[in-house]
Amino acid sequence: MKENNTFALIWDMDGTLVDTRQAHWLAWKQTLAAEKYDLNWATFLKTFGERNDTILRSLLGADLPDAEAFRIGDVKEQMFRDVLKNQGVQLLPGSERLMDQAITHSWSQAVVSSAPRQNITTILEVLNRLDTFAVLVCAEDVTQGKPHPEGCITASRELGVSPSNCIVIEDAPAGLEAAHRAGMACVGVLSTHEHLSEGDLIVNSLEELSLADLEGLLH
Repeated sequence: MKENNTFALIWDMDGTLVDTRQAHWLAWKQTLAAEKYDLNWATFLKTFGERNDTILRSLLGADLPDAEAFRIGDVKEQMFRDVLKNQGVQLLPGSERLMDQAITHSWSQAVVSSAPRQNITTILEVLNRLDTFAVLVCAEDVTQGKPHPEGCITASRELGVSPSNCIVIEDAPAGLEAAHRAGMACVGVLSTHEHLSEGDLIVNSLEELSLADLEGLLH
């Protein structure tokens, strides 16, 4: 095993590092109730992971003004953070062990997420893991989201680690595509989607992996 800070793990957040689905559900349910919309679980699942404005226009009408979409979206995100602070959040199985192995062997770590920065920092503060990551690339930091590689490339540059020495861990096809377009190896975790074909390695759970397995993906 190499101990070298010229190697890096780049983590997606929701569905990869942590399970936040219940917190998002509660936040959307309460926020939309105030807008006289009764959200059900099936509809929530269909829209989960989409941009807030896309979700709101699909539920409240395509003609929803930008200002209203921003207002309601901001309310939802604040409520989401309140739920996290009150109820906590759980790391997905195997993620803590991999993070700690990376620390032990001096690998750099970053988060690349389409979520707002406040959400990411709140999650990491609740987990007492803010210091684990040298770089956070969030929604505000990029002009183009996944599957565009901008987020991965930004993380690589800020970490000072070559893309060829970065491994991306993701749960969604768009994130895996972004990794490959950035010239990075990637691991797909079947925590959210039933089928993933884009990863260099596909696992049911991060419990199946060690840092040595990930190092084997680097050329």
